[in-house]
Amino acid sequence: MPDFRKITTVLAVDSVEASLDFWQRRLGFEVTVTVPHEDHVGFAILARDGTELMLQSVASIRADLGGVTGEVHGRSAALFIEVASLEAVEQALAGYPIAMPRRTTFYGMHEIGVREPGGHFVVFAQPA
Repeated sequence: MPDFRKITTVLAVDSVEASLDFWQRRLGFEVTVTVPHEDHVGFAILARDGTELMLQSVASIRADLGGVTGEVHGRSAALFIEVASLEAVEQALAGYPIAMPRRTTFYGMHEIGVREPGGHFVVFAQPA
C-alpha cells in the first residue's frame, strides 16, 4: 500500500483575495506562498498551528490544468476543523454571518459553521 504523508485541501474560489482576508484576518492564518495569475493572486498557501490550506482561483485552475479539470463551477467543499477553543473561534468570527449556529452533536462535539467567501462550508468543532 502507498505511504501517505499528508493530504492538503485546495479550495477552488472565485477570488483568492476575498478568501485570504477571511482566513488571515478572522482566523489568524499566515500566508506562506502566493502565485499571481493575470492581475490577481491565483494561488496561495496558508498555514497555522501545523495545518495547511491552499486556495486557487477558478481561472488559475483552468489555466493550469486546461481540459483536465472539466467544469469547476458549482464546486463546493465542506471542511471540518477541530479546534482547542470554540469560544476563541466565535470571537474571531464576531460580526461574520453564521450559517450553522452552535450545536452539540451525537458524536460529542460542539460545533458552529460558516460559509467562507469562496462559498465553501467550514465547520469548527471542539470536543464536548
